[in-house]
Amino acid sequence: MIWEELQQQIDARERDGLQRRRRTLEAPCGPLARVDGRDLISFCSNDYLGLANDPALIEAVCVGARTWGVGSGASHLVSGHLAAHEQLECELAAFTGFPRALLFSTGYMANLGIVPALVGRGDAVFADRLNHASLIDAVQLSRAEHRRYPHADVPALVRLLEASTAKRKLILTDAVFSMDGDIAPLAELLEIAERFDAWLVVDDAHGFGVLGPQGRGSVAHCGLPISERLIYMGTLGKAAGASGAFVAASELAVAWLLQTARTYIFTTGASPLIACALSASLRLIEHGDARRSQLVRLAAQLRAGLAGTRWRLLDSPTAIQPVIIGDNHEALRVAASLYDRGLWVPAIRPPTVAKGTARLRVSLSAAHTEAHVAKLVDALRDLA
Repeated sequence: MIWEELQQQIDARERDGLQRRRRTLEAPCGPLARVDGRDLISFCSNDYLGLANDPALIEAVCVGARTWGVGSGASHLVSGHLAAHEQLECELAAFTGFPRALLFSTGYMANLGIVPALVGRGDAVFADRLNHASLIDAVQLSRAEHRRYPHADVPALVRLLEASTAKRKLILTDAVFSMDGDIAPLAELLEIAERFDAWLVVDDAHGFGVLGPQGRGSVAHCGLPISERLIYMGTLGKAAGASGAFVAASELAVAWLLQTARTYIFTTGASPLIACALSASLRLIEHGDARRSQLVRLAAQLRAGLAGTRWRLLDSPTAIQPVIIGDNHEALRVAASLYDRGLWVPAIRPPTVAKGTARLRVSLSAAHTEAHVAKLVDALRDLA
């Protein structure tokens, strides 16, 4: 029976330490959480700049609701593209330096829209092996050939491109890798895209707002020029503190995506009040050097505090600080011990990461204090 098969598969996930559990947060997103009546210091969220509960965004939402109501009422290409959306797209293009930007409801939907719009059967996508699930799914949806190169291995990518006879080629990569916290070699990837007449699609979910001058993202951080073959995707539910995503690119590329990206065309436009909040968020990001400096200090404090212990930290210059445990069950035990001490740190296991590399994923926020990180360091040193 199909129901018995499902139960057996769920039981197997439990036995292998792979079962996921959802907790209900009883407080706004922030460094201090409340779950099941317990107060915790949270190192789970991607609210890197601490904007998710910022008064300026809350006020912008209230003004936006009074001005535009709550819903957009239709897809963008029917009647759901409001002036608040248009203003935000113009602001995002100016902020990132690209000629034009296009809003999407989520980063996942943006990626599912971009790749199939640019390549299809007979084409090839060359993807970093550690790319996010949304990028993997996007390639499958496109029906293009999927060639994966070892993580950040530029010579291997070149060899794959040299051997390819595909009509159109697309290089696909995260900018900041969400489980390792490292940054893709974007300058080299753009040079390779130019050499092989390929698109370069960059998913900057975890770099936008955090990296680069004024938080303009990983492309700015790596000093890339604005190229016609560069497609830049940034999410707005992490450092920007709200929700949604955008694609920034040349006028022609954005015009093509507007006409062909199915996840843009066939879905209701996001709430206009969120667009109002994001306009306010962009201003805070641009003037948020103090927040970004706080992130750097906290990461240095964590790394220095765990030096000399058995815990291995990956070489991450970002707000994502993975602590490698290895075994699934041990990662769960360590996370549970931290939880008992009032510290909420997620245990990440396969298939999100490779087998044998289960880890704690410490996500830092500018809203954390040195005291918060000190408590985490003390607990991890004790557990080591």
